[in-house]
Amino acid sequence: MTHKILLLNGPNLNMLGTRQPEIYGRETLAHIEQSCQARGQALGLTVDCRQSNSEGVLVDHIQEARQNHQGIIINPAAYSHTSIAILDALLASDLPVIEVHLSNIHKRDAFRHHSYVSKAASGIVCGFGARGYLMAIDAMADILQPQREA
Repeated sequence: MTHKILLLNGPNLNMLGTRQPEIYGRETLAHIEQSCQARGQALGLTVDCRQSNSEGVLVDHIQEARQNHQGIIINPAAYSHTSIAILDALLASDLPVIEVHLSNIHKRDAFRHHSYVSKAASGIVCGFGARGYLMAIDAMADILQPQREA
C-alpha cells in the first residue's frame, strides 16, 4: 500500500527562485515539488503538492487531508508566526506533521522565532534550504514505515 502525503506550501513560496534568493535559494517551488515527488516515489510514498497564499485555502487543504492522506509536510511560511487557524486544523487532522522552513527561522528576526505550527509537528526541519524538504520526506517515510509494514 502506498501512503499519500500532503506537501503544503504557504504564502509567497510560489515566488521561490526570484524572491530573496540570498535567504530562500534559487530553486523554484516546481523544482522542489518534483524532487519531493521523486524521493517520495523511491520511498513508496505519493506526494500531493499544493501551495496557496490564502490562509483559508491552506486550512481547507489540511481538513481534506484527514480523509485522503496519511501525513502532512508543511512550510506555512509567514503563517507559522501568526496562524492559530492552521495550528487548529493540523491538530484536528490527527495526522503526523512535519514543519519545514528553507531558512533557519531562529537566526532571523525575533518575530520569526516562534511558530504556532510547531505545536502540531512531530518534527521541524529548518535552515537547510530546499534539501530540508527531502529530509522531511525521509522523516515522514520513517514515521509511516510501521504502517507500511502492517
